[in-house]
Amino acid sequence: MSKNDRQEKINRYAAGYGEVARALEGFPRESLVAHPIPGKWSACEIVHHLADSEATSAIRLRRLLAEEHPVIAGYDQEVFAVILRYNLRDMQPALDQFRAVRETTLQILGAMSEEDWKRPGWHTEHGLYTAEMWLDIYSVHAHNHAAQIRRLREALKK
Repeated sequence: MSKNDRQEKINRYAAGYGEVARALEGFPRESLVAHPIPGKWSACEIVHHLADSEATSAIRLRRLLAEEHPVIAGYDQEVFAVILRYNLRDMQPALDQFRAVRETTLQILGAMSEEDWKRPGWHTEHGLYTAEMWLDIYSVHAHNHAAQIRRLREALKK
């Protein structure tokens, strides 16, 4: 990945929280836990997922940088949503966590060397895993879920 491509992805990562916050603006409070699209998460569930995913991804990046050949464990996000009762919990603390973890991770991304981006780890579900691969995933993650929140809002109107 070129430095320019990497910087574009870092910029996109940096914009992720704002994209989610804008998608939630004006979302009907009483519908945050609704499932207007069968088989898809509610807006509340998406926010809790983002908080847990962001915390997990932050640790993954830190382990890639600080450990020699770390094993990066996958997890079942669907089980998290049910067992951790995403739809029964206030989402504001999760939204705050998502923002804070992303901000601290941005500090790290800005200080990384070329060598840091290439440090290898092993992901239990995907095999070889580097910080560049991490950035490919998480630079678009929040944007994808913001789009999902917007689709939920549209489905509520039908």
